[in-house]
Amino acid sequence: MFQLFGPVKFTVQGSRVDLGPAKQRTVLAALLTDAGRLVTWSALVDRVWDQAPTTDARNVLYTYVNRIRRLLERAHAAGGPEAALVRRTGGYVLEVEPDRVDLHRFRRLVSTAHDQRCSDADRSRLLREALDLWDGAALADLPGAWAARTRETWNRQRLDAVAYWARAELRLGRHDEVIGPVRELVAEHPFAEPLVAVLMRALVAAGWDAEALDCYATTRARLVGRFGAEPGPELREVHEMILRRDRDRATRVRRAPSAARPVPAQLPADVPTFVGREHELSRLSDHLAGTGRTTMVTYTVSGTAGVGKSALAVRWAHRVRDAFPDGQLYVNLRGHDLEQPVAAAAALAGFLSALGVAEQDVPPEVNERAARYRTEISGRRMLILLDNALSVEQVRPLLPGTPSCVVMVTSRDSLAGLVALHGAHRLELDLLPVADATALLSALIGGPAEADSEATSVLAGQCARLPLALRVVAELATARPAISLTELAGKLADRRRRLDLLDAGGDPRAAVRAVFSRSYARLPADAARMFRLLGLHPASDLDLPAAAALTGEPPERAHRLLDLLARAHLIQPASTGRYGMHDLLRAYAADLAHAEDSRQERHEALTRLLDHDLTTSPAEPDILLSPK
Repeated sequence: MFQLFGPVKFTVQGSRVDLGPAKQRTVLAALLTDAGRLVTWSALVDRVWDQAPTTDARNVLYTYVNRIRRLLERAHAAGGPEAALVRRTGGYVLEVEPDRVDLHRFRRLVSTAHDQRCSDADRSRLLREALDLWDGAALADLPGAWAARTRETWNRQRLDAVAYWARAELRLGRHDEVIGPVRELVAEHPFAEPLVAVLMRALVAAGWDAEALDCYATTRARLVGRFGAEPGPELREVHEMILRRDRDRATRVRRAPSAARPVPAQLPADVPTFVGREHELSRLSDHLAGTGRTTMVTYTVSGTAGVGKSALAVRWAHRVRDAFPDGQLYVNLRGHDLEQPVAAAAALAGFLSALGVAEQDVPPEVNERAARYRTEISGRRMLILLDNALSVEQVRPLLPGTPSCVVMVTSRDSLAGLVALHGAHRLELDLLPVADATALLSALIGGPAEADSEATSVLAGQCARLPLALRVVAELATARPAISLTELAGKLADRRRRLDLLDAGGDPRAAVRAVFSRSYARLPADAARMFRLLGLHPASDLDLPAAAALTGEPPERAHRLLDLLARAHLIQPASTGRYGMHDLLRAYAADLAHAEDSRQERHEALTRLLDHDLTTSPAEPDILLSPK
């Protein structure tokens, strides 16, 4: 059994295996955390060296990996579980039966307990089995920031499981079983309001009203002193019940979700092959860990078309869903889709239905629906994923009013209004790093990519390290096994035909050109012209004066248009005052220029750019003018 709950341990036939020094144990823990999934070199280095690797980090990491591989082989020969540490392009996969790892066994048991068909007796038994896997603080013997973040995340999941177990026990009338263990945990985690609420209910059920009131007063004083915030709705509800001496109501624990309030589980399936983005996932979890459950957290994940915003959001949502026992809501707002964007009123109607509101009880007006929605989720621990949003106006009515919820919004737009007015945490997704882009291709293609790493690297570059394009190329490679990766790279070498080859078999939802077109179609005419003409520039980036010259716009107006394109993530501003496009967007913009701008207009634009270059750097003009 591999144990991560407590000191990192591996036992075989009752004997503990020596796992080596702390950094080697961290490598093993990092691989076990994502057992069965690719963990990239960069992710391992970040987890072991806290994003400050030494110069020999890769060599040291390679040594640790070889030691772990031999350790696993020896353990299996001695009767231990079958576990293989397999090298893949860009990283490693630790293949092991999930139930051999306490973390994954815990998550399976908790997930089963949340099944609405589960009886309280079975729910209590499953959760007790899950909680018995814990042997102290997770990763207790590991130093470093990754271990600390992970420890905090897992501990929140443990506390949520305890609260869920305790509620089941109370519904079964076993308050005496709850008071002791929950009281100990509240002493360790005094700001865990769900645990305090459960303890108060158990104390009232035992007839100890005065102690329950003392518990509330102590918790309230701590919350006000530390956060300047009053207790949440559930704690206040229990407190008011006690004050009214309504014993029956105070001891009536909320019925199981299957009998009362539905627990939506609307998250889409996790992406089966997901590589990289460990730093971004950690940033999201850091914000969640720091909330103390006293304020609502909103995230915006933005970036260019095809960069993997939805995949990242869904991956993270699955990672943390156990922290939201009251459910997860999801809607694709179709902000940049083939169909019309989803109106806020329609999205609210869907959410209210998922929350158990009958169709005839859904209010007709959007403001009334938003108010009913906020009422339904008040005090509930829920995750709300608003995918593919068009604008702040579309999103704003869907924001809850309770600090117990977390909202994640993905969009091609920067959604600056959510950051400015609602305190959202912004995460901008960039193109994948070279190593992760290559690793993703290798994971998708398999054997041929392993056999021809050079061609795989070339293909990753030709795809501009854009995840959507990488997946389309992988589909091409697997659908045409007779064509080698080198031959495929040769076909993609022609920039003029590259977007034609990346058409995903004509699927408008996956074809790279079609996906770009939905961002372009929403631009006003002057910004669309700016975008097209930028595609004529021979370099991958340019500054404001060059953009103004190319388009013939005054600098102030050119700056406004560049800012608009940047907010739509059709160009990328750099700290040096320059603006860039990745190769696929440049090719798309150039195609549009040749299709929509006359030969004379293109010629005049390039003439203006040449005049500008000769004026600013007469010795080294950027372009050679071509009548084409």
